[in-house]
Parts: sequence; C-alpha cells; structure tokens
Amino acid sequence: MNKIPVSEAAPNGAPLFRGIFLALGIIALTGGCEAQPRLNIYNWSYYTPDSIIEKFEDEYNVKINYDVFESNEELFAKLKTGGGGYDIVFPSGDYVSIMINENMLEPIDKSLLANLGNIDPLILQKASYDPNMNYSVPYYWGAAGVIVNTARVPVFERNWNIFSRTDLAGKMTMLDDMREVLGDALVSLGYSVNTVNPAEIAAARDLVNRVWKPNLVRFDATAYGKSFAQGDFWICQGYAEVVFEEITDEQKEYTVFFIPPEGGPAYIDSMCILKGSKNVELAHKFIDYIHRPEIYAEFADFFSFPATANVPARALQRVEPLYRAEDLVNTELKDDVGENLPLYDDAWLMIKVGK
Repeated sequence: MNKIPVSEAAPNGAPLFRGIFLALGIIALTGGCEAQPRLNIYNWSYYTPDSIIEKFEDEYNVKINYDVFESNEELFAKLKTGGGGYDIVFPSGDYVSIMINENMLEPIDKSLLANLGNIDPLILQKASYDPNMNYSVPYYWGAAGVIVNTARVPVFERNWNIFSRTDLAGKMTMLDDMREVLGDALVSLGYSVNTVNPAEIAAARDLVNRVWKPNLVRFDATAYGKSFAQGDFWICQGYAEVVFEEITDEQKEYTVFFIPPEGGPAYIDSMCILKGSKNVELAHKFIDYIHRPEIYAEFADFFSFPATANVPARALQRVEPLYRAEDLVNTELKDDVGENLPLYDDAWLMIKVGK
C-alpha cells in the first residue's frame, strides 16, 4: 500500500486533516494491507516447490498459507474436526472417494480450467473414484518404494522381502502408514492391496509383525529422510522425494530408489476444493496453474519425478527422474475399502502394539 507523504497531503500549509482523510479513504477502499487475497492450502510434506508457490503469489498478487500433513488419516481427522479453514487439499484417491461421500468437497468448475487437456487420459482411467474430475483434479501418480544406501548395503534383492534381512536389523524403517505397509506385505504374498479377505489380511499382518517388524527401528512417516541422510537408516520404505530432498549430492551417488517389480500400493494425489471455501475462484486458478506444462515440468524436475500426470510437461523436463512411469505398471491404487476398513485397522493395531 502506498503511503501519502505529508508534503503532498498538505501542500502550502493546507490543513493536514485533508491528507489524513484521503489516506483513510484509500485504506477503506482497499481494505488496507489485508486486501491481498489469501489461499489456504493443506498438502503433503515435500510436495510443492517454494519456487512454484512464489511464482503464483507474484502473478496473482496473493498470499498462500501452506500447511502440511504426513498421512491421509491426519488430513481427514483434522478436516472432520473443523480445523484449518483450508481452500485446497491434496488427498489420495481412496480419501477423495471418502470425502465425496461425506459431502466435503466443492464441485470442480471445468469452465475455469483451461489446462485439463494436459492430463494423461491413463490417469483418469485409473482414477475410478472420480474419472470425470467432478470433485478432484489429479496432481501426481506415484508410489512409495525402497531407498537403499548402497555404500552400506552393496548387495540386495529388489523386492519387499528386503525387510526380512536380519543382518540389517536396527538399520531399517517402514512408513507409519497402515495401507502402505500392509499393502506391501499383501503384494509380497501374492494378494491385492485392496483385498477384504480376512485370512489374507491376517497373513499380511503376521508377515509384518513376525518377520519385518523385528528388523525395523520404527515405523516412521516424518523423519526418515533426515535419519537416512544422517546414516541412522540404511534402508527405508518411503517416498523418493523425502530422502533425496535431505541427502547431499555426494550421498546421491550411492543412494538407490526402486519400486519392486511385483508392484505395491500406488497413489493418485488430487487437488480438491473444500466445501465452504471462501476462495473458490482463486482455488481454480491455482489448480489450472499447476497444470501449465512449464509449471508441471518444474515441479517434476524439482523432485526428479517422471511427469506422470501431465503429458506436455514430459517434453520440457530437464532432469533425469529417479524412476520411470513404466515402473508403476504393476502397482495398484489403494481403494476405499468402506465397511471393511476395520479389518485393516485391527491388523494395524496388532502390529503397532506388538501382539
């Protein structure tokens, strides 16, 4: 907001009140410094580069308030208790489905989105929870995998049973995420990550509890990137970007990320506008901005991702991704298992309490 110098407000000794009233009038018309719109975003950690946020703020003269969560369960619990006042959230597909059913989302106005045609049709085929983008717009299709310090672990098999290696006990961690950990165990046993068969879920529980868990330091969804960088962990189940954001260029020379060829749980994280948002039009602008090819390529390059959701962005990428889109071919999206969720809850509880 421009200030009015006293010399301009009261020329030639004119009453100062005129300048004061003029300044107050400008404040009244503009709302003062608070007139700058604010967009409230709730997203995963390590998921949108600061440069992209700053460019949007500059282009649209807005301020983004950006909070982060570590799991879909944390996101959902906070929203259900009325926390945040957010405009845009980034749930995974199974939670998009839940939030649609709970009437928590504003409809997407496609007339406000010029860049929807950039989204890979394959993503929409997989997004069975909302294939027509009525309430969500895909942000990224990816999967957790395994990160290995090859200086410490030079020989290893590229499958989930790496966590059964007793010689690496005390140097490994897995995500504190029920569907991810149980999903890996289910896949390693030849089952679907979305099974609702109690015997299959029990078998996965026992594999984690009796074989994998004794070798883990802990289940960790927040600090494993830093711990890997510090050398506390040599093997992590997790997201490549979390670790590669923390390690040095030298460490990257002996750090490997892989998605096991047998597959595992995959995710499509989407951009959704919360019901009751006070900035619906601005939220649409942000969603459309993300899917500009040059912006999406910048996002993918920052994390060394393949540009899975935006086709034109692939030709603009300058950084070799940590994995290929083809590596996701055997992965399976986590579905909302609905009334069968307690089967997973009970299995996870037994794992966490050690029984």
